[in-house]
Amino acid sequence: MSEQQTGRLYGVGLGPGDPSLMTVRAVEVIAQADVVAYHSARHGRSIARSIAERHLRPDHIEERLVYPVTTESTDHPGGYRGAMEEFYTEAAARLAAHLDAGRTVAVLAEGDPLFYGSYMHMHKRLADRYPTEVVPGVTSVSAAAARLGVPLVEGEEVLTVLPGTLPEEELTARLATADAAAVMKLGRTFPTVRRALERSGRLADARYVERATMGTERTAPLAEVDPESVPYFSMAVLPSRVDAPRGGSGPGEVVVVGLGPAGPLWLTPEARAELSAADDLVGYTTYLDRVPVRPGQPRHASDNKVEAVRAEFALDLARRGRRVAVVSSGDPGVFAMATAVLEAASEDPYREVPVRIVPGMTAAHAAAARAGAPLGHDYAVVSLSDRLKPWEVIAERLRAAAAADLVLALYNPGSRSRVWQVGKARELLLEHRAPDTPVVLGRDIGGPAERVRIVRLADLDPAEVDMRTILLVGSSQTRTVRRGDGTEIVWTPRRYPEG
Repeated sequence: MSEQQTGRLYGVGLGPGDPSLMTVRAVEVIAQADVVAYHSARHGRSIARSIAERHLRPDHIEERLVYPVTTESTDHPGGYRGAMEEFYTEAAARLAAHLDAGRTVAVLAEGDPLFYGSYMHMHKRLADRYPTEVVPGVTSVSAAAARLGVPLVEGEEVLTVLPGTLPEEELTARLATADAAAVMKLGRTFPTVRRALERSGRLADARYVERATMGTERTAPLAEVDPESVPYFSMAVLPSRVDAPRGGSGPGEVVVVGLGPAGPLWLTPEARAELSAADDLVGYTTYLDRVPVRPGQPRHASDNKVEAVRAEFALDLARRGRRVAVVSSGDPGVFAMATAVLEAASEDPYREVPVRIVPGMTAAHAAAARAGAPLGHDYAVVSLSDRLKPWEVIAERLRAAAAADLVLALYNPGSRSRVWQVGKARELLLEHRAPDTPVVLGRDIGGPAERVRIVRLADLDPAEVDMRTILLVGSSQTRTVRRGDGTEIVWTPRRYPEG
């Protein structure tokens, strides 16, 4: 059948509930339609129909698409999903019969048809077979923000929209990292959503909106809402944080946050949440530059060689009621800021200041993953910097680890002022390792200048190593293999030979 002989399908967004928020185009489409279809529960009442009712004509053919189930409890052999798939297939067939007869079909949808709407299931089954137009509508999220009278997102903020049906752990993680958020589909999910907001530290900011723009609309601080009173058509809203007050309202604390080796792809959800929630950020300038700027969140940058001063500064801020995030590259407990903060926090006047450590991806693990699996068996981690410990101690530890046949991860191998340590370490290791022992050189892992190479220990050139490089020196069991695509990988077997 040619396209000209069929009817036209419309997905019509009606807006959030107030009929006056329907668009002119939505009204036009309903007026010219032969068939008006809408979804409803078994009780037969349809919110979509009630919104559009004033525009329905007596000669409209009405197709009521009644859900077989509204919860996941069903005796259908395919379960809830099977029951719904069968329903959508049958509903699409009913609409197709009208379209094949040349009738124009308007499927009504609350909010926007393609935003968590039932219309999309008709669209996916029919839009490739019939001429189709989707008429957008005002979403419930936009309506909720308007009724609350607060900015939803501003500037560089990101809006996260979540279904309340997600598992609690997933909701908690996503809410903790969100700038602003809307959680849809509450009703029976409300207790789970409330716990997730509380666990993520966002409950105090959360607002509740029920049936936005309808006659029974209700708004309130979410923490004050009775779970038994919450219908499906309600949502939780976390509005913009730009103008939210920060600091001074409760006890302060210091959270030392691991940023991972490079940019945002290496940042854990927990770390992202702590950075977002902090009143102040403290850290080495280069690392602070990796954290997105947030209006109203002071950033206190300093040089890389003043860890103790930086730690005391952060603790002083916390004593004044500020929630302070001290940023650290990689993992803060591996040659980084966690030790400096805890050392200062163990002395007066900072003993009572709460301190937490949030882990991050280490440089060693990041480089190892890029190269293959060189850390697949026992390994030792040693810093080659002699700024805080004598070289004699470093040399003794290198000999001991090499004699024990441990893979070595060597941090801080060189800098402008330290140029000889890599060569000396190579000499010490060659006393116990074969010249062809694989060494991974990982530079700027995750960054724009990332480079990973595998060389023989005997060929390790100190001139090619700087402070942004980490070295992974294999054991006697570490192997290099050239894969079928030409790439070279390095790995250390998990099984060690007996004897």
